[in-house]
Amino acid sequence: MTKATEQSGIIRLDSRRTSYIVRVNETGHLENLYYGRKLRSDSDLDALLIKRVIGIGTGVAYSERRPLVFLDTTCLETSTPGKGDFRTPAVQIEYSNGMTTMDFVYKAHRFVDGKPKFPGLIAQSYVNFPEEATTLQIQMADKKLPIVLQLNYTMFKESDTLVRSCILTNGMKENIIIRNLASLQLDLPDADWNVVTFDGAWARERNVTRRHLEEGIIEIGSNCGVSSAFHNPAVFLERPDCTYKSGECYAFNLIYSGNHREIIEKSPFGLARFQSGINPQNFAWTLEPGKEFITPEAVATYSQFGSNGASNNLHAFVNGHIVRGAWKYRERPVLCNNWEATYFNFSEGRILELAKAAKDLGVELFVLDDGWFGQRNDDTTSLGDWYVNTKKLTGGITRLSNKIHAMDMMFGIWVEPEMISRRSLLFDSHPDWAVMIPGRDPSVGRNQFILDLTRKEVRDYLVKTMTEVFQISKADYVKWDMNRIFSDLYSASGIRMGEFGHRYVMGLYEVFSRLVNAFPKILFEGCASGGNRFDLGVLCFMPQIWTSDNSDACSRTTIQGGTSYAYPVSTMGAHVSASPNHQTLRKTDIESRFNVAAFGILGYEMDLGALNSQQKLALKDQIAFYKRYRSLLQYGRFFRLSEEGSNRTRWMVANTDFSEMIVLDFQTLNQSNIGPEVLRIPYARAEFDYEFTARIQKVPISDFGSLINMVSPVMLKADSHLKKVIDDNVMLSSSDEHCIVSGDVLAYSGIRLNPQFSGTGFAQDVRVLGDFGSRLYHIVRIEKEVKKKDLFSLFP
Repeated sequence: MTKATEQSGIIRLDSRRTSYIVRVNETGHLENLYYGRKLRSDSDLDALLIKRVIGIGTGVAYSERRPLVFLDTTCLETSTPGKGDFRTPAVQIEYSNGMTTMDFVYKAHRFVDGKPKFPGLIAQSYVNFPEEATTLQIQMADKKLPIVLQLNYTMFKESDTLVRSCILTNGMKENIIIRNLASLQLDLPDADWNVVTFDGAWARERNVTRRHLEEGIIEIGSNCGVSSAFHNPAVFLERPDCTYKSGECYAFNLIYSGNHREIIEKSPFGLARFQSGINPQNFAWTLEPGKEFITPEAVATYSQFGSNGASNNLHAFVNGHIVRGAWKYRERPVLCNNWEATYFNFSEGRILELAKAAKDLGVELFVLDDGWFGQRNDDTTSLGDWYVNTKKLTGGITRLSNKIHAMDMMFGIWVEPEMISRRSLLFDSHPDWAVMIPGRDPSVGRNQFILDLTRKEVRDYLVKTMTEVFQISKADYVKWDMNRIFSDLYSASGIRMGEFGHRYVMGLYEVFSRLVNAFPKILFEGCASGGNRFDLGVLCFMPQIWTSDNSDACSRTTIQGGTSYAYPVSTMGAHVSASPNHQTLRKTDIESRFNVAAFGILGYEMDLGALNSQQKLALKDQIAFYKRYRSLLQYGRFFRLSEEGSNRTRWMVANTDFSEMIVLDFQTLNQSNIGPEVLRIPYARAEFDYEFTARIQKVPISDFGSLINMVSPVMLKADSHLKKVIDDNVMLSSSDEHCIVSGDVLAYSGIRLNPQFSGTGFAQDVRVLGDFGSRLYHIVRIEKEVKKKDLFSLFP
């Protein structure tokens, strides 16, 4: 069980490697003494106490009683305006004709084994067994008003992760208005931190932004109605000398899918404050007498082992305490999605052709994407009309599903239930269900509008129609999309509009919960124009999310790399798509596209039937490789082995004892004559011996261009029929890199890789990568009795 102790006003939670220590100070406020590397149980904590002796110039003391206490220089667990703390407050409540001064002081606390399920929170973390965690509940109350604030802390032992939420109860006889209620506040005693955020937009989500914390406030967030591609709610704080492998690092996230705000503030006195919660912009919650409001849960972790250490903690937490249901820790199928092969233009026969081609290559799940319903021949119509378009699917979706199941494949279907098209039967019947303001011309996104999920009748309609869709399609998999963000906020139900955003999210979670419980065997994948709602709230219901609509391999190294800071590989949908890529027009070889997608839930989104024989062989080998190592790739421990901004992206997945690893080595741009390259695996176990093997890849003859004429007995013209026949039917095999290596050599120095092609001809032991090229390496422990090969046998 997570250790919890208390003494002399000090309250402490310990996990396997961290300690969280708070104190009730002399004024009754809850003060954070320490959060970091685990302290001894007999540590003298007096050194952590603030020495209060003199005033601080123009500072406002909490009271006239001495010694003077200045809240502005105190690390507080929660904060309010009006009592001398001039940093951003965690709690802002309006009462009695606009008053905002509050003063929450300690009243009581208790420890609970495990984690209670909080009523009113549909999306929340959980424990499998009580001994996995300890929950601390601290009750605070305003000194003058009957308003109670409960702080909930759950420490998860094995993942070294802390979850925090707040419950505010109105004991007054009048309404109060909550303007802001942060889920988590963490004050730190110094501000020497780099702030790492994950920012972007559609098709370039979660790019890593790193900046040093200076005086003032760094604020990120979303006011889009969803967690958004602009700024993910995950935030890391790293020491300036922190690397991916070593150094102090805090990491935070929020279990929420709506408007959020994260602030990191450096005070004039050198303290740092972090807050996370619902975005107060456009938020105003009227709390009636006797009612309570609970915030979403925020997540925090600490590691002294660099950003990978913090990421590993979060990954273990997400896989163990967020994802749930039949697909938790279950290997996910390799899928084929028809979208980029057909877009809206398909028939039953065309879909069956694609499915047959996919089955022949080893694909396990076929997904029918947008366009199967209503009059949906483009994106201007039919959202909300969830009946089968029999002009496309002449035998209906049940017959199509039966035929794909008869191929011994799973069948999946795309839906976008939260949306409504103006050109739809649903809009004709219920125009008031669309989120738009009467009398104003509405703004529009992707030719569609949002259904008002704050209304019960809309939620009931969605559950009913989706139940019918899932039943008639016999779906094994559902891709739940959401292709626009919010505007023109209004509800015909008459709710207070400051509550609309949060009520929408709670309504969405209710719909998710009802459907997931009704269809526990379905594998649900979240999607919102790709990664516009990639968050822990969705993952409470759907074990994986489409990471981005951009499937370009080079772009995905940035997108998946940024996503990996806070989310495990098992949550990331990743597809091999066509070249040139449909989002970037970038050309990449089919092996690199797979190598990057293999660090995710693998899928293919291209016309597999149009591939030549050699490409089909390559894909068959890819899928066989992925299936062989699927458990390791999806659920192994993930590590970044390169820093952002370099020409190389290196990732690794490893089992728990590092006896088996798979490494990606991706090169952004090729450079000629670069000399020997080294691949070092600092996590390799020094006492092990390893077998190091490169995955054999196909190298297209076309990669060499006119250089092929240096060895061809006949001249091959670029546009000739003979050249096309050769390109379609001949591929070279990549260099065979293989050796036995000691773990200490691999960890401390690294392996010298085969040289890259550099204009002097192709040989068996030359690597051909080019721009956006990559290799996968499998590294597995062997017994020491195995005779070692000379390391330099790579270079005969």
